[in-house]
Amino acid sequence: MKLSEKIIELRKANGMTQEELACVCSVSRQSISKWEADIALPEVEKLLILGEVFHVSMDVLLKDELLVGGVREKHCCGDNAVSGKKTEVYEGVLIKESVEDENIIDLLNIHKVELWKTGGKPRYWTVLFFSCARKDFPELVSKVMISDPDNGGSWFVDFKAGNVKYIVFRDKVLKYRIGDRAERELVCDECRKMGILDEQMNWEE
Repeated sequence: MKLSEKIIELRKANGMTQEELACVCSVSRQSISKWEADIALPEVEKLLILGEVFHVSMDVLLKDELLVGGVREKHCCGDNAVSGKKTEVYEGVLIKESVEDENIIDLLNIHKVELWKTGGKPRYWTVLFFSCARKDFPELVSKVMISDPDNGGSWFVDFKAGNVKYIVFRDKVLKYRIGDRAERELVCDECRKMGILDEQMNWEE
């Protein structure tokens, strides 16, 4: 069974439309259509999301000789009901040095790691490009963000799920709908109160 056929079978078995799966994977509906028509292949990070959403291994997805087995007509995916509530997959960038408990990293799927030269202390930041399907991830990461004047001040992490952007500080979760300027400005005002400069708010959407 081809990957394209497996995506169709898994999507339908979980009661998802192409639009819903596109939202979870942060791609267009046309991309899902191309995957299912065997015209294009998902990128590695999208394959990881598909594996999480459908609870199947990469081997099952990628090896034609392995069939999709044990698909339950339960219309759910882990702890998140797909029918009635979309699975949230968070995607963003986390600076490893911004958290005081590195156990949070165990919850992430790391897609890329970069070293950024800071010109200060520490000299380099370890930057993790990640996705995470834990629905309580914003609350969990807010408990471990560093907030210490002697250690960089108020650190934050930014990520998104669908069309919602999250900016998370220690014990503070801010969010706005991407494209809503009024909501974004309210979040920026809160960030300024936390000592964040405007040039630090050019996060990707």
